[in-house]
Amino acid sequence: MTSQNGMSSRRRGYPKGRDVAPVALAALRDLLGDERQTPSLKRRDLLIEHLHAIQDAHGHLSLVELRALAAYMNLPMAAVYETATFYAHFDVVHDHQAPPPDTTIRVCDSLSCQLAGASALHKALEARVDPDCVRVTRAPCMGRCDTAPVAEVGHHHVLYATAEGVEAVVDTGHFHPEATLWQRLDAYQQAGGYQLLANVRSGKVSIDDVLQALEVSGLRGLGGAGFPTFKKWQAVRQAAGPRYCVINADEGEPGTFKDRYYLERAPHQFLEGALISAWAIEAEALYIYLRDEYPGLHRVLHEAIAELEQAGIVAPEFIIMRRGAGAYICGEESALIESLEGKPGKPRHRPPYVAQQGLFGRPTLVNNVETVYWIPTIWHKGAEWFAGHGRNGRRGLRSFSVSGRVNKPGVYLAPAGITLRELIEEYAGGMAEGHSLAAYLPGGASGGILPASKADVPLDFDTLQAHGSFIGSAAIIVLSEQDNLQAVATNLLAFFADESCGQCTPCRVGTEKMLSLLEQPTWDVQALNRLAQVMQDASICGLGQAAPNPVLGLLKDFRPALAQQQIIVSDAAEGSAP
Repeated sequence: MTSQNGMSSRRRGYPKGRDVAPVALAALRDLLGDERQTPSLKRRDLLIEHLHAIQDAHGHLSLVELRALAAYMNLPMAAVYETATFYAHFDVVHDHQAPPPDTTIRVCDSLSCQLAGASALHKALEARVDPDCVRVTRAPCMGRCDTAPVAEVGHHHVLYATAEGVEAVVDTGHFHPEATLWQRLDAYQQAGGYQLLANVRSGKVSIDDVLQALEVSGLRGLGGAGFPTFKKWQAVRQAAGPRYCVINADEGEPGTFKDRYYLERAPHQFLEGALISAWAIEAEALYIYLRDEYPGLHRVLHEAIAELEQAGIVAPEFIIMRRGAGAYICGEESALIESLEGKPGKPRHRPPYVAQQGLFGRPTLVNNVETVYWIPTIWHKGAEWFAGHGRNGRRGLRSFSVSGRVNKPGVYLAPAGITLRELIEEYAGGMAEGHSLAAYLPGGASGGILPASKADVPLDFDTLQAHGSFIGSAAIIVLSEQDNLQAVATNLLAFFADESCGQCTPCRVGTEKMLSLLEQPTWDVQALNRLAQVMQDASICGLGQAAPNPVLGLLKDFRPALAQQQIIVSDAAEGSAP
């Protein structure tokens, strides 16, 4: 079409950019459904789900498909492209690029897997496979640190992975998630399950009764922040409805796998606690945001929810499952909300807080998996039972994810306030043979690093801050004298640099700069400290604020050990002689 002045123009309402291929749009309708007949398929919050469907079907996302999806959802291509390229689990293939091979092997490069030989495994696999047929790539923590090293072929996880074992999986073509034995609805009900949910719905148990039990028990947010659960519920209840309840099941903190442990064994106990949370705030819907690294759990939870719907315990579509797509930042509650709305998972500026304006702009309660998992048990056994556990003046129980240089890595339910030394000796079978305790991370990558001399500090909320650390999600990674501290530091900072959402300069640039400083044979203490201060003071969210923690811990407590490992720690001003 040409205008009078000879300039080319488009018809009003015709989308700008490249034309949408009718064949691609027709194929999309076959895959997702016809949006012309079902307008709800065009909702923005379904964008990531639609991207997953295309990725699962084709193994990648071509620009042709993204253009078709933009037309399908009536979204700008820029919005679709930005979202697709934000998440690690989407493979965007540009025009004239070759798609990735049909088979992808992901090798976990978290600290626990690095200690178990993941780097050597990655090199061995690269040397053994045909790169035209199989892609070998690194991946962040897969939440299976107790079985390190771990590799994933398609959606099948290979535990205690070896090159031969991974090759065998590739040869068999068994790329589906491993089977899980879990407590079904009938078995859970026979054990007293869903009685509390029935009682709160019928009015036999009031909201005040439940809030009082949570207050007496001392239950706090077990995803890392540790905010008292009853106070969080009260804050959301005070806001005008409609309200939403969201469960954060995106445990991406390296070293953390407790939520997976409980979900694989007792999904209905978790669901009952989640439904009680939703009832407590009179939620319009309950959303569960589950990390994509747990494909087997997606099937388990979908089946468990279907059992509830068939039994009439929950209305159809009241519980809405959403898949993450490989972004650690979505563990931050406002970034998680953004992702649930179909956007890149970038943290929001606060205030307003999520409890005031969360999902779809409405007041939203965000709870961690383990937090709600305990609610039915606390009620049936009594708040005093839960609070009655504890050591060293602390109260309650904590689920510790223990990995690294111990004999028996795993999830251990132990008294709050237990020390690392007690945890290792009483629960984790002692140190691994040939290793002696040198250091430990009490709260995963972001919780800092402490020396063996502080192995008798109580492990709980509020007990570690004086030592420059915090417990977070209680992800304990144990290090020995045989571990290279520079390799530990660079592994952790490389993780943060890769997972930064890029929204704020202090985090985006700071993590990369800190990593480059740590890779040097001489560590400039003044430069590292100045950089850490800027990141802590100016980053929007906890990722940038916490990223320097392990480095600061090493500079504070590990100078002699660093010197023994030929790392020069210089206190001289930047640019001067060491």
